[in-house]
Amino acid sequence: MPGENLSRDEAQERAALLSVDGYEVSLDLRSAVGDRGDEPRTFRSVTTIRFRCSDPGATSFADLIAPSVTSVSLNGKDLDPRAVFDGTRIVLEDLAAENELVVDAQCAYSRTGEGMHRFVDPEDGEVYLYTQYEPADARRVFANFEQPDLKAPFRFEVRAPEDWVVWSNGAGERTDGVWRFAETKPISTYITAVVAGPYHYVTDSYERVLGDGTRLEIPLGAMCRKGLAPYFDSDDVFEITKQGLDFFHDHFDYPYPFGKYDQAFVPEYNLGAMENPGLVTFREEFIFRGKVTRASYERRANVILHEMAHMWFGDLVTMVWWDDLWLKESFADFMGSFSMVEATRFTNGWVTFANNRKSWAYRADQLPSTHPVTADIRDLEDAKLNFDGITYAKGASVLKQLVAYVGREAFLEGARRYFKRNAYGNTRLGDLLSVLEETSGRDMPAWSRAWLETAGVNSLTPQVLLDAEGRIDELAVVQEAAESHPELRPHRVAIGLYRRGGDGALERYARAEADVVGARTVVAELAGAEAPELVLVNDDDLTYCKIRFDAGSLDTLRAALGDISDPLARALCWSALWNLTRDALLPARDFVDLVLRFAGRESDIGVLQMLHAWANSALTFYAAPEWRETGGRLLAEGALRELRAAEPGSQHQLTWARFFAAVAASEADLGVLQGMLAGTEKVDGLEVDQELRWAFLEPLATYGVAGEGILAAELARDDTASGKRHQVRCLAARPSAAVKAQAWASVVESDVLSNALVEATIAGFARPSQRELAAPYAERYFEVIERVWAERSIQIGMDVVRGLFPSLQDSPATLEATDAWLAAHEGAAPALRRLVVEARDDLARALRAQACDAGGQG
Repeated sequence: MPGENLSRDEAQERAALLSVDGYEVSLDLRSAVGDRGDEPRTFRSVTTIRFRCSDPGATSFADLIAPSVTSVSLNGKDLDPRAVFDGTRIVLEDLAAENELVVDAQCAYSRTGEGMHRFVDPEDGEVYLYTQYEPADARRVFANFEQPDLKAPFRFEVRAPEDWVVWSNGAGERTDGVWRFAETKPISTYITAVVAGPYHYVTDSYERVLGDGTRLEIPLGAMCRKGLAPYFDSDDVFEITKQGLDFFHDHFDYPYPFGKYDQAFVPEYNLGAMENPGLVTFREEFIFRGKVTRASYERRANVILHEMAHMWFGDLVTMVWWDDLWLKESFADFMGSFSMVEATRFTNGWVTFANNRKSWAYRADQLPSTHPVTADIRDLEDAKLNFDGITYAKGASVLKQLVAYVGREAFLEGARRYFKRNAYGNTRLGDLLSVLEETSGRDMPAWSRAWLETAGVNSLTPQVLLDAEGRIDELAVVQEAAESHPELRPHRVAIGLYRRGGDGALERYARAEADVVGARTVVAELAGAEAPELVLVNDDDLTYCKIRFDAGSLDTLRAALGDISDPLARALCWSALWNLTRDALLPARDFVDLVLRFAGRESDIGVLQMLHAWANSALTFYAAPEWRETGGRLLAEGALRELRAAEPGSQHQLTWARFFAAVAASEADLGVLQGMLAGTEKVDGLEVDQELRWAFLEPLATYGVAGEGILAAELARDDTASGKRHQVRCLAARPSAAVKAQAWASVVESDVLSNALVEATIAGFARPSQRELAAPYAERYFEVIERVWAERSIQIGMDVVRGLFPSLQDSPATLEATDAWLAAHEGAAPALRRLVVEARDDLARALRAQACDAGGQG
C-alpha cells in the first residue's frame, strides 16, 4: 500500500492552508454492466472542487486513487496529468485565494469492499453497487481532500443503466437519464455515499411535531438485493427506526438534520454498518434467510440505533482527526444500547452489553497494542486499526461510567449543548469536556486523564471480614492494575451481597454504591450485614473493570451459578469467570464444566450464545492438548443432551443445535448431523432450514464426510450469494493437504476472490481438528505477510494477517518464530507489526492458560 497513506501532520498542514466551499461529483456507472472481456472495468468520475487557500502561491495536494486520470484543470489552466498525478495524489501548485479544481478520472470498481464495490449476484446475474469509504476510500471514487476536518457540501449526479435506481445522501430524481441529488449539508468525505442497482426498495415515513410546534417529516426507505426480498422484514426495520428517532428527538433537542433516511442492506460488506447521513449502509446478513434467535434481532436493532446516533455524534459534529474517533464511535456504541433499552422491545440490552460488548473491550485492553480511548493516530493505517474494542466497547463502557459519575440529565444536557455549539463543525476532546463540566460541575479534565487518556483495565476484588456473630465486620474493594498500565482509576460501583432464599435462588439482599479510589476502599455502608454467599463487585455493571471474587464467592459460583436469579448479575459472573480463564487463573476444563452444568438454565439467549462461543474457545485455545479430545466429547454430549431437552421450536433449541454442530467430532455425532440433514434423525420442533443445513454440513466437510460432490449438490439447492460463501468455506475445511494448498494459494497468491470469499476461505482453512494439516503453513506465513501487506488493500491485508496467523500451532516454537519475524522486521509498516504483535500475545496467553489447565489450578 505504498503512497496511499496520509499522516496526521500532512492533514494538519493542509487544513491550516485550505477550506472547502463545495464539491460537484459526476459518476458514470453504466460500465458496471455488460461484458468487458479482458479490459479492466472502470468508471468515469468527474469532480469539481471549489476551495480557498489562506496563503496564495502555496502548494498542496488533492487525493485520488485511480488507474488513470484523463485531465486536470486548476483555475482554468490544464495541467499534465502525468506530471501532477502519481496514482494517489494530485499536486496543486501556485494556488490562488479562491480556486476551482476539475479532475476527470477513470476509477476502478472494487472487489474488496473499499471504494465503489461491484457485486454480481450468482442467483440472477444482476449487478449491485455501493460505496464504503471509512476512513479514507472516497478517493477511490472521486478526487477530494480526504480528511474529516475539511467538510463541505456535496452535489452528486450519476449516470446508470436504465433499469437501475440510484441513491445518495440527499434526495434524488432522474431527469434526462441522469440521477441528480440535492446538495448535502457540510459533511466529511468519508460519509458521502452512492448505492446503485436493481435493489428491492420499500418506503415509509416518520412524522413528529417538534417542541416549537413545527412538523418534521422524514421519508424512510430500506433496500436489499432482489434475491433477499422474500426474507426482508422491513416492517421491523422501520419500527426500530421510528422508535430510535423518537428517542433521539426526545433527548437531543436537535431535529434530525439530513432530510431523508434510507437504509441499504448490501452484499459483501466489510463492516457491520456505516453511518452515511441519509443513506446508512448495513451488511446484508442482517436480513435473515432462516430462523434466528431474539439475540439476532437485538443485534440488528442495536446496530440500527448505533448508526442513527452517529447522525449527531459523528455526522453533525465530527472529530478533527482520527485521534478522537471515540467522539463518534464510543458515543454511538453507548447510545445504541441506551436507546435500545429505553425505546424498543429489547429491554435487557444492558445484559448483552455487559456480556458481549465488554468482553471485546477487555480483550483489546490487555493486548500490547492497547491504547487510551483518545488515541495517538499518526496516519491512516493507524486509523484503520483503531476501529477496535477500545474505541467502541471500552469507550462506551467508560461513557456508561460517566453517566453514573455526572448523572443522566447532566450527561444529556451536555450532549445537547455540544450539538448546538458545534453543528456541522469539527471538535476535539476538550470541546466535549467543557460542556460536561458546565452541566455537571464535576472535574472533567481529571476524569478524562483517568479514563480517556490512559490505557489498561483494572481488577476489583472484594475482601470480607466477619465478626464473631457471622456478620460483616469490614468489606473492602481492592483495586489492581497491570504493571504495564499502572493507573488506578476512580470507579463508581455498586457492590451486591447475595444469599440463597427459601426457594434456593441466589438473591441480592443488600447493595451499596461507592466511589472506589486507590488501592483499597472500605465500603462502610455494608458493615453489619449478614454474611454473604456471593459478593458481586460492580453489580449493575456501572463501571469498566475486571471483576474478581473472594474464595467463598468463587466456591458459591462453582456450586450454584445457575441459581442466580437476576440475568444481569448472572451475566456479570459468567463474564468474570471467562476473564479468569483467559488470565490463566481458572483452568479451562473448569470453565467448560461450568458451562456444561449451568448453561442449560440460562434464560438470556444472547448470554447462552456467548457461553457457547467461550466454551469452544476454551477447548480450542486454553485447554491442555491432552484434554482436548475428552473436553470435545463432553461438550458434544452436553450439547446433544440439551438440544433434545430444549422446548420444541424454541430459540434455545436452535442455539443448542448450532452449538452441537460446532463441537461435533465423533462418528456418532456426525451420524446424528447426517440424519438430521436427511430427515431420518428427528428432533421434535427443530426446523432444519437452509442456513441450518450449511451449519450441519460444515463439520461434515471438516471431518471428510461431506465431499466436493455433496457440497456442489447443496450449492445447487441454494444457488445464491449466501450459499456460495457457505460452500467456499466448507470446501476449504476439507481434511486434505491438496485442499489446504489450494485454499492458501487462492488467498495469498491471487487477488481473484472478493473480500467475502477471502473471508470464507480463511475461515475454512483454519480448523482446530486439522492442526497437522495447517502446520506447514506456519513458516510460510512469516515469509509472505510483508508482501501481502504491500500488494493488497488494507482490508484484505488485515484479513490475511489476522486470519492465517498460525495460532493453532500453539507451541513455544511458534512464539519464537513470531519473535524472530518481529526482530527481523522492525522497519515493517507499524500497522502490520501491530497485527502480528496482537496475534503473538493471544498465542502467549493461550500457552499460559494451557499450563494452568494442565496443572489443574490457577
